[in-house]
Formats: sequence, C-alpha cells, structure tokens
Amino acid sequence: MNTELHGLKVDLTLADFIVQHALPGTQISEDQFWTSFAKIIHDLAPENRALLKIRDELQIKIDAWNAEHASQFNLTDYKAFLKSIGYLHDEGPDFEITTQNVDDEIALMAGPQLVVPVNNARFALNAANARWGSLFDALYGTDAISVGSNKGAYDEARGAAVIAWAVAFLDQATPLKNGSWASVNALSFALADDRQFVGYKGRPDQPEAILLKHNGLHIEVKFGAAGIADVILESALTTIMDCEDSVAAVDAEDKVLVYRNWLGLMKGDLAEEISKNGKSFTRKLNPDREHTGRDGKPFALHGRSLILVRNVGHLMTNPAIIDASGFEAPEGIMDAMITALIALHDKGMNSRTGSVYIVKPKMHGPDEVAFACRIFDHVEEALGMKPNTLKIGIMDEERRTTINLKECVRAAKDRLVFINTGFLDRTGDEIHTSMNLGPMLRKGDMKSAPWIQAYENWNVDIGLACHLPGKAQIGKGMFAMPDQMAMMLEQKIAHPKAGANTAWVPSPTAATLHATHYHRVLVSEVQEKLKNRKRASLDDILSVPVVQRPNWSAEDIQKELDNNAQGLLGYVVRWVDQGVGCSKVLDINNVGLMEDRATLRISSQHIANWLKHGVCTQHQVLETLKRMAKVVDGQNAGDALYCPMADNFENSLAFQAAYDLIFKGEAQPNGYTEPLLHAYRLKVKALSS
Repeated sequence: MNTELHGLKVDLTLADFIVQHALPGTQISEDQFWTSFAKIIHDLAPENRALLKIRDELQIKIDAWNAEHASQFNLTDYKAFLKSIGYLHDEGPDFEITTQNVDDEIALMAGPQLVVPVNNARFALNAANARWGSLFDALYGTDAISVGSNKGAYDEARGAAVIAWAVAFLDQATPLKNGSWASVNALSFALADDRQFVGYKGRPDQPEAILLKHNGLHIEVKFGAAGIADVILESALTTIMDCEDSVAAVDAEDKVLVYRNWLGLMKGDLAEEISKNGKSFTRKLNPDREHTGRDGKPFALHGRSLILVRNVGHLMTNPAIIDASGFEAPEGIMDAMITALIALHDKGMNSRTGSVYIVKPKMHGPDEVAFACRIFDHVEEALGMKPNTLKIGIMDEERRTTINLKECVRAAKDRLVFINTGFLDRTGDEIHTSMNLGPMLRKGDMKSAPWIQAYENWNVDIGLACHLPGKAQIGKGMFAMPDQMAMMLEQKIAHPKAGANTAWVPSPTAATLHATHYHRVLVSEVQEKLKNRKRASLDDILSVPVVQRPNWSAEDIQKELDNNAQGLLGYVVRWVDQGVGCSKVLDINNVGLMEDRATLRISSQHIANWLKHGVCTQHQVLETLKRMAKVVDGQNAGDALYCPMADNFENSLAFQAAYDLIFKGEAQPNGYTEPLLHAYRLKVKALSS
C-alpha cells in the first residue's frame, strides 16, 4: 500500500520507517523532509534518465563502429572515434583535490577495508568490530600456517608455529634493541626505536598488555604466565556498508531492512542475537579501547572501523517511491537522501570530523560523477548539512570512467575521498562495450591482458597526480577466497606495493592477516617513488582483449562454459530464490568464493560474447546450464531453504533468470545484471506473499 506525500506515492513500509525511526532526533520535520525529497526527485530524476539515455546512445554508436571495423581494427582511428562521440574526453590541466574534514582512517592511515551487505546485521556488526583482530586466532584458524591441524582440539605443534610466526612478525615490525620477542615479558622489553611504545593496559608494575605503533598502525601485545599470550592488530580501518552489489533489495520491504541496519550503525545501537555452540548472546558494536599512555595518562583508541556506505548507482529504480509522472524513483537518489538523513544520528561515534562517506558505484564518466555531486548538493541543502559534508568515493569500475578518470576526479575534487579499482565489473563492461569486435579471451587469460595492468597502474597514477595522499584513499579490489589465507598472504602484499593505501578483504580474519602487509610495506614511501614514474598507457587500456582467430580446443571451450555457468547458477539461485546478495559460493572445484553481482556480470557477458561470435552454440550453452544446475543443486544439498533447479527447469525462476542473463545479455544496459535479477526476485516474492 502507498501513501501520497507531496506528489510522491510512497510505500507505507518505507514512509512509516522514515517518520517513526529515521526522522526522530534529527530536528527535521516530517513535512520538511517529504517536501524537499519530492523536489529532489522531481528535479533530478529526469536528468538521471537523460544520462542513462546517453549511455545507450554511446553504446549503439560503438557497436556500429566496432562491427564495421572489427576485421581491420586500428587504435588511432578508434581513439579518434571515441573522442568524436564524447566517450573519451580531453584531459584538462593538473589540479589537486581540496577535500577537507576527512577522518584519519581515510586521509592518513593505510590498512585493510571490508565490504559487507548492510542488510545482514551479523555481517555488519562483525565488520564494524573488525578494527581489531587476534593474530593468533587468524593464523591458527586458517590455512595461513601449514603445521598440524586447525580442526578440533588444540594442536600443540600448530600453536607453537603460530607463536613463532607472530614473534617473527614482531621482530620485523617492532624490533628490540637486543634479541627476539620470543624471550620477553611485559616488564623486560627494550625497543630498538623507543618511540614505537605508546602505552599499556593494566597496572604499570604488572601490565597485561603493551601497545606499540608501526607504520601508523597499532599492535597490542598481550602477556600471560608463559610469555606472549596474543598479538592484537589494528586491522579493518574502514568498512563499506553496502546497499548495492552485495545486497538483494528490490522493494520497500528490502530497502527498509537496509536502512534500518544503517540507522542502528549510525546510532550505535545495532544488535543481533547470535546462537553459537549451543549458547546465545547479543552481538553489539565494540566500545573504544582504553589504554594508559607512556606519560601515565589514560586515552582511548577507536574500537570500530570507520564506516562508509555504498549507495546504489544511477541505473536502477525502486517501486518503493513513485513520482508524480508515474516513474519509479531512481534508487541512487533514494539512497543519497535516506542514508544521509540517517547519518545525522552519528554524534561522533563513527566520524569524528562530522563527515558522511558515500561510495558511489558504476558511474560512467565525469558527467555522471558531476551529477552524483549535484545530488549530494541538494541533499545537504535539504537536510541542513554544511556543503561537502557528504564525501564521495568513486568506484573506477566502468570503462568510460577509467579512460576519463582525471576528469572524473576533477568533477568531485571538493568531496572526493576514495578511488578504487574493481576487476570483475571492469571486465564485464570491457566485454559488453566491445562485444562486436570479436570473441574475448578466456577469463583466466584476461588477467594477463595488457589493459588490466595498465588500468590498475593508471588508477594509482591519476590518484597521485591529483594529490589524493593525505586526503583520500587509493584502493584495490577484493581477494575473493576467504578460506585460502595462505594464498592471500602471498599475493595481496602486491596491493600496498602497488601504491594502494587500502584493499578489500573478504572477512575480519582476512583483514587481520592483510594488516601484516601494511607493516611490511610503508605505502607512503611507495607512493612517493611512484610519483616519478611514467603514467600507464591509455593505448594499453584501450587495447581490446579479443582473439581474432581462436585456436581453443573443444575441451577448452567446454571447460570455460562449465566454469562460467556453474558460477553464474550458484550465485543466481540464492539471489532469486532467497534474496541473498552476497555469500560464499562454491566454484566448480568446490572452492568457496565470496561473490556478488560483479562476478555474475563478467560470467554472463562472457558467454553472451562467445555465443555472438560462434565460439559455442545455443544448444551447447543450454546443455551446460542444465548439467551445471545439477552440480549446484548437489553443492547446496545441505541448505534446507534451497529450491533445486534440475528437478523443474521450466518452473525454476532462478534457472530462468540465469538463462536470460546469458541469452539476453547483449541487450542488457552495459551488461548489468540488476534489471533481470530484480524482475525475477520480485516474481518470487509475489508468489510467496
């Protein structure tokens, strides 16, 4: 049911939440809110639609040019064409971003970043509380150490290996004047650099822990009767509470859950009842951590991650609000207004500078970034916020944003706090944009294509050229395998070495392990060195990863199809049937991967591309989907809520959604999966209501 509010038809579920929960305590009246919100929607929604129309028009022109020039592709001609249609912009003069009032976790510190679906209260609380983590637990409970077993009862050999690993870490990060941390206690340590000692817990003559600092990050060393009892690392400095890719929110009911949890985080009262090992307890946000400084005076360290919120991009609309012309409201405008309203409840528990951090995904070029900033201008005025209170993080995950990144940053220079790369979405857009040029490389080979490394380096180069250090984050993407921590420890150190002062990790445990990389690499020093390198090549970024004459065997092709189809089905079935937007999905080799819609976009577009160019047939893809559905059904056999697909292909909405994502993939706007996913999820919800 809807209620009429200043020309808007608002679902009662959402209207009641705003009036009963979000507005009280903000000093903004009900009439003031709905009047200004209605004006924002009616003023800006037409511009939103116009920008989306430009996306479609550009793609039509690119498709036509690519079809004509596929056999004789010339990069010089291609760049001239992209400029002629306004896809590639001329780059303006050098400049510096001017963002002010940025919290240290973003402006000055380097460390891990979590991304979690905000509609899952348990995930949200775990992530917010992942500011600090036990190194002993992270090492013992994962495959990071290969000695002994991490299953069942305590393994003495494994415990000894954990202590040895942690001691070696302390010896490297906070060396002693003489000897090793292996033989010290709370009263007998002498640091090589005494400035690293910043405080302690407990009595001065018998401290239970000492607090150290290295590369801007704190380390708490706990002591017991036998020496070091644990090492607690400052881990997830920041967390993105996600309203977008990792969330399945298709109507007012879903959006209210998203907003309700965000409200709990901003007010500090979010709680979740947890049952574990036969016991029940309430999980809440951690308090600050109390210590005594070396001067004998008490002080506190922040006990929680600094929280950002990722709003929905410009594409999607939501039936929770209908405007006066009968259009669904753009969901990105809804998110901006409502998440900003809710952020008024933050009284310094999250941001100490009074800023609100909004990550904005899937924007195409500087005009769309400028539009997002105009939305924020209107929201700030409506809510009585100071100009530029709403900070923006730009996800560099669309091709038109990448090649125009400097101008995108310029469009947000007064409120920018974040740029970040995203391989999966970026590759999905790469495939869709260049669909007509030929069959794409296999996904595994895509990672070694010239454009990928150029894209990753370009992001850092532009960030440094625009003087982000000291004001904003330069970030890198996700390590998606939460159970493969040995691999993560080996590989993810590449991100700080690349000049990124944050990178995404799949769990609080991973955040603690990844934090060790920021002790081994001082990112600020890396960034200083990188300022002098030659910028990555735009020509490399624009090189299209197609294979003009594929020589893949039938076995290679089928293996690629199996991999894509199995991953696609494994994610879609939970999204459509259960409304789960992010989860650990088993891949074809039964390795758990943290997946969201970005994974789906690349898989569906890749198969659609191969179908278009005759690498595979429609019959082959359908047979693959049906065979992989049986595999996915088997992998989910232990889930009581799971609805098998293979028993009833014709009536399985999840299977039909997966089918459409492939066979209608070329027609989807920029290859996005959201329109089809939302449509099928709404069908499932309608059947169950």
